[in-house]
Amino acid sequence: MAETILRGRLLTFHGEPQTPADETAHLYIEDGALLLDGGLIRARGSFSVVQSKAAEGVKVIDHRPHLLVPGFIDTHLHFPQVQVIASWGAQLLDWLENYTFPAESLYADAGHCAAMAVRFFDEVIANGTTTTVAYCSSHKTSADAYFTEAARRNMRVIGGKVLMDRNAPEGVRDTPQSGYDDSKALIGSWHGKGRAHYAITPRFAITSTPEQMDAAQALAAEHPDCFIQTHLDENHDEIAETMALYPDAPDYLGIYEHYGLLRANTLLGHCIHMQPREVDVLIATDARPVFCPTSNLFLGSGLFDYEGLRARGAKSAIATDIGGGTSYSMLRTLHEGYKALATRDGTKMHPLRAFYWATLGNAIALGLEDRIGTLDEGSEADIVVLDSRATSAMALRMETCKSLSEELFILQIMADDRSVAETYVAGEPMKKKD
Repeated sequence: MAETILRGRLLTFHGEPQTPADETAHLYIEDGALLLDGGLIRARGSFSVVQSKAAEGVKVIDHRPHLLVPGFIDTHLHFPQVQVIASWGAQLLDWLENYTFPAESLYADAGHCAAMAVRFFDEVIANGTTTTVAYCSSHKTSADAYFTEAARRNMRVIGGKVLMDRNAPEGVRDTPQSGYDDSKALIGSWHGKGRAHYAITPRFAITSTPEQMDAAQALAAEHPDCFIQTHLDENHDEIAETMALYPDAPDYLGIYEHYGLLRANTLLGHCIHMQPREVDVLIATDARPVFCPTSNLFLGSGLFDYEGLRARGAKSAIATDIGGGTSYSMLRTLHEGYKALATRDGTKMHPLRAFYWATLGNAIALGLEDRIGTLDEGSEADIVVLDSRATSAMALRMETCKSLSEELFILQIMADDRSVAETYVAGEPMKKKD
């Protein structure tokens, strides 16, 4: 793509808003512009200033009156569960057995993986998400398809094949050795290539034997720059079964601690029912808890202690958790997160903090804030264009809107993929038009 200017109202963050009145953590430019070239943001500022820095005759794409914000970052989802969303009537362990594992067994077929990868990325891009952190199935074919399709779209992604050698049907189990070998091969093929990062992925302690956890530990030691992702303390029955399988562990997190899987690039999905010692270890190791509000509510798992973990200094991320989660939209996720936190302890998540969380906050949780999550000069040009009047109900509400924060809250509570006017990935417009 040649040098291009995007014009619109710019919103980006350089810190976490501390209070609703905090005006110091974000930058808002009413008539702003971004100069894009080579997949990067080369200049940012008012339209007149950015235009003066561009070559004569540069193409200008005018998105006014829409908002231009950094592309959303989804830090926990399951690529093979795209056809599991909205499966009725179970809690976590039954839901996995009845819906998830049968769906994931299909990913042994490379053709199915490739077809689903196209549709998966179509959906996340339609919802303004430009970076995904995904669990693939236990089959190497699924991770290859995920990374191949992401590379075709030049997306910055993280992912890994699930390690799972017990307590699951034969069609979705691997072995300690095959899981190690496949992961090693995938790391060689994809990690650090283009915009891809690999995540070593023991699904959770229930589905991995001690021998497989040893293999995961070996992978983690051999590849310290790879991410690690797994699940923790999502459901009371899950915790009880985990402790029965690992009776010598002090608690659920103690299993991952024992196998050397806790560090700053470890992502722990859910973290709802944590014990005090677990919180201490989480903070000491700098592992990152991931809040998944739509799946936590859908499966009846519980409510995330955002304020408690934040007070201890945890760098929490937020995510959709497709397909236990019920929407690909990070806007819908922020909506449900607002209600979950308000229900748990009365926390009212301010819209400035919500939009920070889904952009720069998640980038910081991933350690990628120097590349994604902002509209800073030099950042990768992953941008979402938001229409606050996308539906008649939103347009009606916007007639009385008096501030940026109020507009953001309207987007947080009322918006979905219809409010995503365009999604740019590395500077290229990627949203399919109806």
